[in-house]
Amino acid sequence: QVQLAESGGGLVQPGGSLRLSCAASGSIFSIYTMGWYRQAPGKQRELVASITSGGSTNYAESVKGRFTISRENAKRTMYLQMNSLNPEDTAVYYCNAARDYPKFSWGQGTQVTVSS
Repeated sequence: QVQLAESGGGLVQPGGSLRLSCAASGSIFSIYTMGWYRQAPGKQRELVASITSGGSTNYAESVKGRFTISRENAKRTMYLQMNSLNPEDTAVYYCNAARDYPKFSWGQGTQVTVSS
């Protein structure tokens, strides 16, 4: 069973940047399509970015051009570089398998708050 641990969140002003990290415990991580999800208060969890094992990426329209997803399979780690943050990006961010891949147990997530 793969365990996921997200980190890197925090409080940032509008227009600022953050880099999130997702560390996975199992080697199967390297063959899965993975994604970053977020859940804002009162809203459903949504997929914001995904990346295949080979590095092909896909983004939600709301973050396209501002967020960049990447991964280092050898380190079992995935990243989300978030630039030009705005208050609508405030949410708890999670990583997990994406698309047709079965989900792992959800981690604790990392809180991102965008506020002046």
